[in-house]
Amino acid sequence: MSKLQVWWIPQVPGKAFTAEVNSVAEGVKTMNVLADYDDFQFKNKIKPDYSNVGGLEMWGGDCDNEGTPGWIDWYDEETGIDDPEEWLDMQTDTEEITGNGTVATE
Repeated sequence: MSKLQVWWIPQVPGKAFTAEVNSVAEGVKTMNVLADYDDFQFKNKIKPDYSNVGGLEMWGGDCDNEGTPGWIDWYDEETGIDDPEEWLDMQTDTEEITGNGTVATE
């Protein structure tokens, strides 16, 4: 699998920060934790409102349609699925997630 990172903007408009992850499963978990954290801050009146956005990226060979390597939105090359949570749900129907966040065949 290629190199992966989560990008997250906790308040739009704003600058994204990134965190490298080792697997799609770890990326999905990280995004869910960040979303839950933003919601926690809102519900506990730490911040008055929020509009967040984030996603999973992979290192690819064509970030500018001119063949330049760089970060591109994640998608599964086999199925074309570009929603990491949907893809992970499909994988876990017949496989199990290991302790290190990777998908392992039973």
